[in-house]
Amino acid sequence: MGDSLLDALEDICGPGFARPARSTDQVSGRRAGLVAVPATARSVAEILRLAADRSMGFLPRGSGSKINWGPPRESVELVVDSGRLNGMWDHDGATAVIAAGTPFPAVQAALALRGQRLALDPPSPTATIGGMLAVNESGPLRHRFGSPATQTLRVAYVDATGVEAESDGEDGRPGIAEIDGVITSAVLRLEPIPEARRWVGRAVSTPAEVSELVAQVVARELEPSAVEVDLPGRDGGMLALLLEGSAGSVNQVADEIVQGWGGETVIAPVAPPWWGRYPFGAGDVVLRIAARPRDLQAVAYALRDSAGSAVPLRGSAGIGTVHAVLPRGLTAARVTEIADAMEQVLLARRGKLAIIAAPPAMAAELPMAGPHEWF
Repeated sequence: MGDSLLDALEDICGPGFARPARSTDQVSGRRAGLVAVPATARSVAEILRLAADRSMGFLPRGSGSKINWGPPRESVELVVDSGRLNGMWDHDGATAVIAAGTPFPAVQAALALRGQRLALDPPSPTATIGGMLAVNESGPLRHRFGSPATQTLRVAYVDATGVEAESDGEDGRPGIAEIDGVITSAVLRLEPIPEARRWVGRAVSTPAEVSELVAQVVARELEPSAVEVDLPGRDGGMLALLLEGSAGSVNQVADEIVQGWGGETVIAPVAPPWWGRYPFGAGDVVLRIAARPRDLQAVAYALRDSAGSAVPLRGSAGIGTVHAVLPRGLTAARVTEIADAMEQVLLARRGKLAIIAAPPAMAAELPMAGPHEWF
């Protein structure tokens, strides 16, 4: 059966584009069975029909940057790699159709030649368009422009039975989060590249200080494109915001913020090194927390008390969504205890919490959240 299945996949994808999984093709710490790399939506449909006929479990994969997030999988018999679903077309100036396997940096580079961009910045450096949309992966620009889902007009996908379909979340059709299958392309909204960009940053040491400075920006209605915070759990934290627009207006607003924030506030033409990057890596236990911006201060102190020490936090202070990295060496029971305590704190403040990543062995013992729960 194994050889006949591999032959069937190779007939669909072409010679060399279906193979047994290698040691690098792991999901939740286990090697997958087979890997298929289709080049067209029709090929994806044929693969998924074949998988459905043989009752095979499959998993879409872009760059694999988030493949181990969420609940662990017992086994994956087939990985559908989107690497050959690549390119951009029907570019009309306002929107473009982009294939799911296209690396996000490549899209931005191509659009920049036309003075345009996607107003998106997923923190995973190697993210593909499909991978970003599958989990609605947002970066700092979500503050002004919204999440990837809100900037997507339509998604083409193949459902789990091998039927090609489209989704825009209207007329009873599923939204992106409800798609059970493989995304093949998407129609995304485009924005002009701003004339000027400036980052304004100030050193901070406590959540209370962050809350006070963010409140000043909100009160003055300064309309930044992003407001981000990095609190490493020790000295050396920073609050930064991004201003975009005409050179004159950007410089004027930046000067106004410097006067209001005082201290050692600085203006820079480039982002801080931590900007738009996750504060965690492989092996970390990661909480995603959402709360009203004014409540982040109380949430941060409650998390410190629950964990027994300061916990590194990084994320969007302007919209109230941050990632927290729990100390290494905790047991699964202790992590669950901390998460339960924080859920009670957040419940009283209309906030949310999700455990999105953990080492595979520990993830099996934790109430991990799936992509549709990552808000």
